[in-house]
Amino acid sequence: MGASSGMGHEVAKRLLADGWLLGLAARRTAPFKALQEQYPEQVKTAEIDITHEDAPQRLTQLIDAVGGMDLYFHAAGIGYQNLKLEEGHELSTVETNATGFTRLIGAAYRWMSHHGGGHIAAISSIAGVRGLGVAPAYSATKAFQNVYLQALEQQARMRHLSIRFTDIRPGFVDTALLGDGSHYPMLMKAETVANNIVEALYAHRHKVIIDWRYRLLVKLWRCVPAWMWRRLNIHT
Repeated sequence: MGASSGMGHEVAKRLLADGWLLGLAARRTAPFKALQEQYPEQVKTAEIDITHEDAPQRLTQLIDAVGGMDLYFHAAGIGYQNLKLEEGHELSTVETNATGFTRLIGAAYRWMSHHGGGHIAAISSIAGVRGLGVAPAYSATKAFQNVYLQALEQQARMRHLSIRFTDIRPGFVDTALLGDGSHYPMLMKAETVANNIVEALYAHRHKVIIDWRYRLLVKLWRCVPAWMWRRLNIHT
């Protein structure tokens, strides 16, 4: 889900190269044309907007077209730096990263609960570790995603469901989401991050922070007391 660009598209290319049969979904299906031409027997596509109420039904139709689902990979998301707290940016981020995320992750979870289990993976972010004043709705919705996946993982065990989860938390990746990403610190190449993600999927990692620099940064952030965090001027 969200495979038309960015990390979703990069991960799709690597899974196709490994022989996977994929159902690719996004609001725009035109970017899938090259993959369909290169892997005509491995690609099915669907136009799905996760902010629309019919998204779960469209996902089910795509699953049927593929012939089942072993892995649900969620890469759909948006984010803005929003120091002026523009209402439209905040609400659209919540609609996509919280409501849409819940809608599709839940649809995948319910399908797997009735079909013998599977693997749910999602790209969240290290931004969910602390509230970031430069991107309030983005960091808040990423924290929501982290906790929601954790809760579902616990629930699956409580219900004795064979559903695995992988919460993927990258830092800054050079994709269209960042626009001109040249000014971002510790910027990572999309191809490298995609390789790390696929490795984490195959290893059935519960949580992965990419890469070692961001793992150190997250540890540092967690150590900063609340009174100090309030006084920090974090910009990108």
